[in-house]
Amino acid sequence: MNVKLTLTLDKEIIERAKRYAKNKNQSLSSLVQGYFNFLSERKRLNDIEISQNVKELSGIIKLKKDINISEEYKKHILEKYI
Repeated sequence: MNVKLTLTLDKEIIERAKRYAKNKNQSLSSLVQGYFNFLSERKRLNDIEISQNVKELSGIIKLKKDINISEEYKKHILEKYI
């Protein structure tokens, strides 16, 4: 069930958000809803208790400071599937 919500925001932010939504072929409402979903999911993920084994393994791998993990993962996936 959809319910109307009124927000008061800076005019420039609203205009940028509208342009962004238009570029993504989405409504502003769907963007806001997606963001609220993201926030609530992130909160639930933060509530997950990490096991002691995982805590002990955390930090074992030392990476170079200039490594871009997202780019490395992207390269890995491209090499694996293409």
